[in-house]
Amino acid sequence: MTGVDGSAEESVTAQPGRAGGNGTPAGDTLLTVTGLTKHFPVMHGIIFRRAVGQVRAVDDVSFSVAPGETLGIVGESGCGKTTTARMIVRLVEPTAGKIMFDGHDITHLRQGAMRPLRREIQMIFQDPYSSLNPRHTVGTIVGAPFHLQKVKTEKGTKRSVQELLELVGLNPEHYNRYPYEFSGGQRQRIGIARTLALRPKLIVADEPVSALDVSIQAQVINLLEDLQNELGLTYVIIAHDLSVIRHVCDRVAVMYLGNLVELASRDDLYARPRHPYTVALLSAVPSPEPVTRAADGRRERRERIRLAGDVPSPLNPPPACRFHTRCWKAQDICKTEPPPLVERAPGHLAACHFPENS
Repeated sequence: MTGVDGSAEESVTAQPGRAGGNGTPAGDTLLTVTGLTKHFPVMHGIIFRRAVGQVRAVDDVSFSVAPGETLGIVGESGCGKTTTARMIVRLVEPTAGKIMFDGHDITHLRQGAMRPLRREIQMIFQDPYSSLNPRHTVGTIVGAPFHLQKVKTEKGTKRSVQELLELVGLNPEHYNRYPYEFSGGQRQRIGIARTLALRPKLIVADEPVSALDVSIQAQVINLLEDLQNELGLTYVIIAHDLSVIRHVCDRVAVMYLGNLVELASRDDLYARPRHPYTVALLSAVPSPEPVTRAADGRRERRERIRLAGDVPSPLNPPPACRFHTRCWKAQDICKTEPPPLVERAPGHLAACHFPENS
């Protein structure tokens, strides 16, 4: 990968439709995460502060993403999805583990060393209302990456920003407007345009549509798909809406209480989930056909699995399998031996001693 020195200036052409910079050969791995862990210390005291515990937000998470692929990460609130996303883009320092991006180890890079790679890794934030500076115009917001990375464009920054606005479905004449003049969906499009300014290889989207009106969500999701096809982008999408993930992702990773419990292709995961937690999640997805016909012709109502109890505290997670306190299949081994994340079917990994659909 060709790096850019933070103080150097480079001439690029910011034109809609240019894949720009993604020269990774097909089949190679663009992002590899190995044993990624993040523990937040819990401090006590005012003058003599000391750590009295740790919030185990993410524990030993491993996965990889190929160029042009979309990986979805799902799970309940508090399972570690967003923390994982922020570690990937190096907004949060990992406690342990390794992050390899395009052949570079970026796990503990300092800010100065990481800055050139910011061109290649970008993030779409969840809340389009708080992620845009209300004092800046749209032109300033979208053009900020050019100035921060000291990148010159052949057509000038203003024309390049207007092309980016047009690329995401906004009027180029909105260049001098402020964020408060736009709806939530339009603000998210502004955020996406800013993300695309330097033609990154990898985009991490942290629940990009959860803060939007339902009528707008499909438009933004379709925009992300169109941009991926047009620009050759690679996505890691964080979401709790399983219907969104099913629509856009190639593979799906399921997290529970900081652990990765299942990883499989989209079709395989939705058709034959292996981990009981995934089965429970999928049973909660609203269905237009709650009543189906069995193989013998009998009508059957789709079963809704209701998990007992609440999600345990990440300050003191259950030993061994963290899901055993709520699992209907749990046995003694689940309380003493953590299940390894192993392949239960070709390309389908699950961390469970007694997997479903096996």
